[in-house]
Amino acid sequence: MRGKIQHKSFYNWAGCTIGGSNHEAAKIARESLQPFVGPSTSSVLGYQGCVKSDAQHAALFNGIASHVHDFDDTHLKTIIHPSGPVCSALLAYAEWKRPVSGRDFIVALVAGIEVECKVGLAVWPNHYDIGWHITGTTGSIGAAAAVGKLMGLDVPAMQHAIGIAATQVVGLRDMFGSHTKSFHPGRAAQCGLLSAILASNGYTSSMQALESKRGWANVVSTSNDLSDQVNSLGKTWEISENAFKPFPCGIVCHPIIDGCIQLHRELKNAGIDVSEVEDIQAKVHPLVLELTGKRQPQDGLQGKFSVYHSGAVGLVYAKAGVAQYADSAVKDALVVNIRDKMQATADSNLRADEAILTVTVKGGRQFEKHIHHAVGSLEVPMTNEQLEEKFKDQAMLVLGDAKVVDRASVACWNLESAQDVAEIASVL
Repeated sequence: MRGKIQHKSFYNWAGCTIGGSNHEAAKIARESLQPFVGPSTSSVLGYQGCVKSDAQHAALFNGIASHVHDFDDTHLKTIIHPSGPVCSALLAYAEWKRPVSGRDFIVALVAGIEVECKVGLAVWPNHYDIGWHITGTTGSIGAAAAVGKLMGLDVPAMQHAIGIAATQVVGLRDMFGSHTKSFHPGRAAQCGLLSAILASNGYTSSMQALESKRGWANVVSTSNDLSDQVNSLGKTWEISENAFKPFPCGIVCHPIIDGCIQLHRELKNAGIDVSEVEDIQAKVHPLVLELTGKRQPQDGLQGKFSVYHSGAVGLVYAKAGVAQYADSAVKDALVVNIRDKMQATADSNLRADEAILTVTVKGGRQFEKHIHHAVGSLEVPMTNEQLEEKFKDQAMLVLGDAKVVDRASVACWNLESAQDVAEIASVL
């Protein structure tokens, strides 16, 4: 079971959600909205082990937590983070309307991700270039399709669910580096769940909400190939393009981090301390500077969108985990010193998962590294063992008990065999 991409998608989502549950953004959301929380039916993962909320708020809170560290999965063709909105909505519904089997949950999960990514592909890249955060804008549609599948909606009801979701467009790229970026998949999960529930009770929408002249695709993008993408549903599987992050930051930074970690080890083997580094030259894909060009990040969230900070922590610590994107790490004197010595140059001949690094140390000696495909790419995917290490590292920061973390890990891997998905949530 562990080798299947759908199991990995859920497993990775669960670890990221637990790991992000104690982040400031997740805490503020829970505390601010507590007065409005309804009947306790669905789990808020990681928070004091596990507490209950109403399904809508659980979807919101878990969606925020799943994305706040920027450690979640990525559909590489569109850079959608697909599991956050879909899994957050599905788990909230599955607990509310238990029992839901693991097999039924997985079918709905795949359906939601396929719809989410297909509509994203239809408007990519124009939609993203305009300034929409594509995870939020497609996530509500995917979440609605997933929950609708689990509910067994007929075709007209599913059309209405997708239409209700499509009108709830959420996500501006200008929010990157703030709490609101993680709000996008949370809100998308909540909106998708709401849409399916309304449609199941006869609430109507436009029956051409995606494709009409003033429908979703034409409003959020000046060009699209929606018909082609819809026709490919069930023929080409977008979930197979899902990749998992080894580092909690913008995925375009990963080649630089990968290279800097390797260079750290080479410097160490040569008896050279990182403080002796005098210059770092990096050639990267143009998208790297567009998305992660923050020269002087002021806090951890901004650090996730700084290729300079990301490279610096890789070179200084030989690691780029959650701790390396804390506010304290962004202000660490050695990290700042190394960050200031890095220059990044766009090279359109490079792929997005490729980078070339040259490090010069005192005395003029140079070390070079060419990353052809970063770890975490489809060509160099994370292994099951690496995914487990990632899951347990995040969960330990919140749950603090190795035995509890081990039980949670096993439960998530065994999703397909679960008779009631709510039992997995109780372990988390």
